[in-house]
Order: sequence, then structure tokens, then C-alpha cells
Amino acid sequence: MSKSGLRKRSMADHIADILIGIFLGILVFTTIYPFWHVIMYSVSDSYSSMSGGLFFLPRNFTLLAYEMLLKTNQIFVAYRNTVMKTLVGTGISVFLTALTAYPLSLSRFKGRNFISMLIFFTMLFNGGIIPTYLLIKSLGLLDTFWVYVIPGAMSAYNMFILRTYYRSIPSSLEESALLDGANPFQILFRIILPLSLPALAAIAMFYGVGNWNSYMDGILYVNDQRLQLLQVYLRQLIGAAGAKGALGDAGDLGPASRLTEETMKMTVITVSVIPILIVYPFLQKYYTKGVMVGSVKG
Repeated sequence: MSKSGLRKRSMADHIADILIGIFLGILVFTTIYPFWHVIMYSVSDSYSSMSGGLFFLPRNFTLLAYEMLLKTNQIFVAYRNTVMKTLVGTGISVFLTALTAYPLSLSRFKGRNFISMLIFFTMLFNGGIIPTYLLIKSLGLLDTFWVYVIPGAMSAYNMFILRTYYRSIPSSLEESALLDGANPFQILFRIILPLSLPALAAIAMFYGVGNWNSYMDGILYVNDQRLQLLQVYLRQLIGAAGAKGALGDAGDLGPASRLTEETMKMTVITVSVIPILIVYPFLQKYYTKGVMVGSVKG
């Protein structure tokens, strides 16, 4: 291509690039700084932090808040329960969603439209807090681990995403398997699911993040401290009791007396968010794929 075919960048193009760079820089700053502020505040001396202002570096660096937090046994109990809830709940949810979506994706399955309509209805309406509580109580799920898993075992939204992806798989594969004598379960587990790994990974991320962040079920249905979730414990920690009350089981209130409630809030926020922040960047691509999954058929 000749030089004459290349358009020279004008002053307006350079100005536009600069403005776009400034805008993106501001966007990145406003996105990252709030969490950076929380981390820096949590590792700063409590009374030095009370002066306010922006936190780009720690003020009188100290890990006292983390030391006091990790001295409590309940933080480890809450972490264990949350990790178990996330792993078990996500596994069961993905399994049930995959089983439900497959028959509803088959054109030969009679009644699929009616069943899909009933499932879609649950996305629009629910029974409310009190009827749901009474139902869970009658099922004997109060103060049990399974109250975290069974009531929200399947999401209608995720089911429709997976059903759409199933429909994008060529039907000729299923027809060939039927001619070879495969039954529906063999087709699902040996053909459909292996081809649907991107979609399964996407909905697993949806379920996983939802299970990690949920706390309403822990507040409404569980009073047993042995089953307390991390989010519920952190809510209790930054509640009316304050740092001293929440850290009472640490055994040594001398150091805790030097901590302010604001420092403890920043510390527990950091502790609860860091695990999901570590995992999320590696799995972010599946969120985009989950939104676009099955939208284009090739």
C-alpha cells in the first residue's frame, strides 16, 4: 500500500486518544481505588487512620487487626462452612441444571413448553419470606447444612442458558447415537455434556459466586454457630457489638482495645473478598461466554 493510501493522524486524533486515555485512567482509578483504600486502611494504625483522606500507602503499618481476627475460632468455622456451601452447592446446582435443561431442549419431548413456562414463572414470582420460612421449617431444614443447598439448588436463569446451548449442538450427533443404541442418559453424559463444558463452566461460576456471597439463608434459617457462614459472621463482627465484643473470644482484649470499629470493618471486608478476587480473574472469560452462550448458531 502506498503512503498516500495511509491517512495521516491529525491533531484531533491525538487529542481524542489523550481524552480516551484520561477517561480510562479515571475509570480504572475509581474501580480499583475503593478496594485499595480498604486494604491500606486495614493495615494502618487505627488512630492514624482516623485523620481521613486518601490512602495510597499504609499509615504506621500494622497487622494487629488481622492478628486479632485470626485469633478467633469462629472465623475458621465460618470459612469452612462457606467453602463447603460453595463447593457442594455449586456441584449439586450444576448437576440438576444439566439434567433439567437436556429434556427441555429436545423438540420431541412433549410438554416441554408448558414445563419451561412453569420454570420461567418462578423467575417472576416467589412465595415470600414467611411462607418460604414455614415451608423450610416443615421440611426439617432449619439449622441444618442442607438449608444452604436445597432451597436454591437450581436457578431458572442458568437452566435457560444451558438449554439454549444444548439446542446449538447439532441434532445429527444425537440421532447417530440413537441409531447406535445409546439411551438418553448415555447421550447426555457421553456426548452433550462434554460438548457443553464452556456453558457448564459459565453457570458453575454464576452458582459459585452466588453461593460465596449469599448470607440471607444464614440469617433467616440458621441459629447454630457451628453452621454460621462467613458473610453472616462478618456482618456480626461489624455490627453493634463492635470490635471488642466480636473479638471477646480471642482471649486478649489489650491489643483489641487499640482497634477502632472502622479498622475492623476494613479488615473483615478484605478477608471476605480476597478469596473470590483471587479466583475471579482466571474465570472471568466464562462470564462473558455465559452471557453469549448459544446466541449464535454455526
